[in-house]
Amino acid sequence: MSKEIKTRQIHKDIKVINKVAVGTERVREAYVRTKESVEQTQSKASPEEYAGDKITQGTQSALKETVHQMGKAGSFEPVYQLKEQNVKEALEQAGRRACQKREKNKAIERRGREVKAEKQTEQTINNTGKETIKYADRTVKTSESTSHTVIKTTQEAEKATQKLAKESILTTKRSAQAVRKMTYAAEEAVRKVVKISLAAVKAIIAAMKELIAGMTIGGWIAVLILVIVILFGGVLCFIGGDNSSTVSPVSDEVEAYEPLIRHYANQYGIGEYVELIKAVMMQESGGRGLDPMQSSEGSFNTRYPRRPNGITDPEYSICCGVQEVKSCLESAEVESPIDMEHIKLALQGYNFGNGYILWAKRYYGGYTVANAAEFSDMMAQRMGWSSYGDKQYVSHVLRYYAFGRIPTGIGNQAIVQVALSQEGNGGETYWSWYGFNSRVEWCACFVSWCADQCGYIDSGVIPKFSLCSDGVSWFSSHGRFRDGSYVPVAGDIIFFDWGDNGSIDHVGIVESVTGGRVNTIEGNSGNSCRKRSYVIGNNSIYGYGVPAY
Repeated sequence: MSKEIKTRQIHKDIKVINKVAVGTERVREAYVRTKESVEQTQSKASPEEYAGDKITQGTQSALKETVHQMGKAGSFEPVYQLKEQNVKEALEQAGRRACQKREKNKAIERRGREVKAEKQTEQTINNTGKETIKYADRTVKTSESTSHTVIKTTQEAEKATQKLAKESILTTKRSAQAVRKMTYAAEEAVRKVVKISLAAVKAIIAAMKELIAGMTIGGWIAVLILVIVILFGGVLCFIGGDNSSTVSPVSDEVEAYEPLIRHYANQYGIGEYVELIKAVMMQESGGRGLDPMQSSEGSFNTRYPRRPNGITDPEYSICCGVQEVKSCLESAEVESPIDMEHIKLALQGYNFGNGYILWAKRYYGGYTVANAAEFSDMMAQRMGWSSYGDKQYVSHVLRYYAFGRIPTGIGNQAIVQVALSQEGNGGETYWSWYGFNSRVEWCACFVSWCADQCGYIDSGVIPKFSLCSDGVSWFSSHGRFRDGSYVPVAGDIIFFDWGDNGSIDHVGIVESVTGGRVNTIEGNSGNSCRKRSYVIGNNSIYGYGVPAY
């Protein structure tokens, strides 16, 4: 009993109570100081804010560098502008994501500090001041560690942003390089086209010079002719399209003879026709051989044998050839280098002889493809030869002449004239020409033959075909086919389906359209060339090929 109420023990308890009070007061003071320190730290620039500023500075620096690199690119400004926008947007998105993450981390950190402060308070109340101080130190260390982690994360985000910017710049440069390659390829293609076109330009300029040099009459006539030259000789030669073809340049060998051609052309008073004479030489020999004008058999050759290649002096060949051209021009009554209607007559006369010019004027009033073929066949039969001259000589020469595509009013009538000239003929001429050794269904051969006589196969206006279906396929592939409801014009190619079952059975040439009927000339109609007539929209009419005359 006496041990439980010792006076010493009571005094000891009083001392313990006093120590606890002192310790509690110290803990409260430490807690206040800690809280004030945290608040002061929050009022200043935090590590997260510092890291955010670094991201912003890095983003701006990367963007400035991107713009600087784009400025060096030069002529490809549109491409760089596009990539600059992409880079800028990518940098802004990265910056926004970094800021969002920074704010989230700050909120988490604040909440963590609050939770830890609450726990610290509870522990401070229950523990000694020494433990409270240790915990406060630990809290500061944790805060510092968290700050270091945030800074590290921010630095990594900044590095990722910089990497993205570099990759964007690299992509921009690669795109620019690709554009440069494509541009170079396009320039090469243009250079090739220009190289080809320069020959035609040269021909037109030369022809215009000769034309102007030959003008001695009123100025208004010269102006009128020059306008026609520009509109037709220039435009039609270069724009191409459905109704024209390009001028083929003469060879270097022909060009080398130009001084001699010009000399003799001026000597004989046809200096304005130098380009036409060059076109004739190109067709005759390409400027090669000892008789480049192939004038040995002409009436102006008095030194050498009058047989093929009898002349062995190129200059003398040119002298005789120029005189032959002059004679043909005069017989055909050619008025100028752009008088294509009469020039065609003169050219065919150069090939057949002047006798053709007189014959064509007497019986037909001038040149046509059809009467040229008729004269050739007549002379071949008379001479006992298999052929006589070149039926397509005119079109062959004019492909080298700058003004050869000037319209003469014939247009799509040329093939109609040829077809009509064959009325009543059988089919051997046409299938043999095509290459068959014996009879075939020859309606398509007839159409092809007529087109060839006009030079339309060589120019790509009408295909060479022996099967009607092949003709339809060709016109369809070129966007030149029309169905049976179409109202045709002269020169169109008409296709038939007799059974109305989708099978193309027959083909002919449209002669004219009158009174709601389409009039045709057809080969292999009753085994001969005949005229026929159909109501427009007839069920037997499969459709029409529409040549680009």
